[in-house]
Amino acid sequence: MRNNKKLTYNQAIDELEGIIEEIETESIDVDALANKVKRAAHLINLCKNNLRNTEKEVKKTLTEIDKKSGADENQDTDREPF
Repeated sequence: MRNNKKLTYNQAIDELEGIIEEIETESIDVDALANKVKRAAHLINLCKNNLRNTEKEVKKTLTEIDKKSGADENQDTDREPF
């Protein structure tokens, strides 16, 4: 299992896909199955949190762009035409 401190979204997805493949091909030892399922649940939560955080950042950035865009439009309308 990998260290979670620096685990990226893509690394988590890759590891999760590996676990799924092991389970689907039945190449996993029954004794290790519970640990793999727990690890998969952890990785899923990590990915969900990463996606939520990314969504928040994107929304925040878009809101800032909209505000700046609105401010720029207001500046343009306040000017004298000539």
